[in-house]
Amino acid sequence: MILSKYCKTYSDEDPESLLLFSTKNSAIVQVPKGLLKEIEEDDLSEEDEITLKELGFLIDNPEAERTEMLGFLDEINSLNTTLSIRLVMNLDCNLACRYCFEGTRKGKFYMSGETADRAVEFVKARISERGDGLEELYITFYGGEPLLSSELIVYVSKRLKALAADRGLNYRFSLMTNGTMLTGKLAAELKPLGLKDAYITIDGPQDLHDNSRPFKGGGGSFEAITRNLKDISGIIDVFVGGNFTKPNFRRFPELLDHMINAGLTPEKLRSLQFYPVVDENAEFALPDFHDGLATFNEPWLFEATLSLREEILKRGFKVARISTGGCMLEYGTDIIINYDGGICRCPGFIGMEQFRDGDIFSGMLDFSHSQGNWKNEKCLDCAYLPLCFGGCRYMKYVREGNMDGVDCQKSYFDATLEAFVKQDIKYGLV
Repeated sequence: MILSKYCKTYSDEDPESLLLFSTKNSAIVQVPKGLLKEIEEDDLSEEDEITLKELGFLIDNPEAERTEMLGFLDEINSLNTTLSIRLVMNLDCNLACRYCFEGTRKGKFYMSGETADRAVEFVKARISERGDGLEELYITFYGGEPLLSSELIVYVSKRLKALAADRGLNYRFSLMTNGTMLTGKLAAELKPLGLKDAYITIDGPQDLHDNSRPFKGGGGSFEAITRNLKDISGIIDVFVGGNFTKPNFRRFPELLDHMINAGLTPEKLRSLQFYPVVDENAEFALPDFHDGLATFNEPWLFEATLSLREEILKRGFKVARISTGGCMLEYGTDIIINYDGGICRCPGFIGMEQFRDGDIFSGMLDFSHSQGNWKNEKCLDCAYLPLCFGGCRYMKYVREGNMDGVDCQKSYFDATLEAFVKQDIKYGLV
């Protein structure tokens, strides 16, 4: 047997040991240094061989592993028992974020009742297509600010919950919201309808946040959001995110201390993570913002992600473990329905006709042409393939005006993955 191509070997605190990390399944194991030589010489004990094979570190032959990897995402899609649909309720907002991800696409554009009814019928048809293997219907209400359409959310969720119950499915929904309108009272009203969690953004300490995410009418939104966070954290699960840039990321730990001092302690949040602001494509970019990111292979980003993850973990907040990933376009069960009924596969492509994959009125188009860009010799030979599967198509499009080829993230993982793995060990995430 030989070592998997998708295994990384790192030093350990114990000079006589090494760490093995599987990028296929995120398994981490500490082994004696001499074990690699035993593998090379086919001299492993039967017990070690069985254990390492079960964990995915040992394989029978590279061709079989290559074939397995070519079908990796197909298997994930086939085993997925959840139908995930993101409903864009509107493209309006009560904030005027400096870097708004939707840029000039924003406006007084709202899903109509007729479109909402058709969306429910579309979901019903998708449930029938998926058949007996389906166990759950998961909806994310998205915007703009989805709670500007709160009455329609209630209407749609009542219908979808009844539909799911009729089909024997679990039903839940999330809100992707700026947090200013999600009061404790509203969360309590929505919970019986299926509200499970909310994803809320806070961009650093109050002065940074209020500068980047002010209300349209002026004034900061920080206090309203943090007040609501306190009220809803005991009602639903809360995921807090924050968007940083090169000039401001070093100040984000101040937010963590403020939250703890204000009573928003780690046990009250499901997770907390910070992300870089990504560039908007030129067609919709806001003219006064120029600090977005077009590639993950930026040295400053290596420092930012590692240091901020450490600051989050050492204060006791939870973050996601290192795990397999990839572009949304590769996951055939995830669908985005725009306010007008148009279908796309990535939030970055909302409102872009060239990336419209049909609509809920006439049906979906085949989008398979946008999948599998990673099925080439270079990617298949890369140990990081299971973590990126060709990277972000949207960033590739923003950077180069097309999605040909891959958005290679090798430099990013070279610089960060070992430290991420050791953080997971240090803070008990494994």
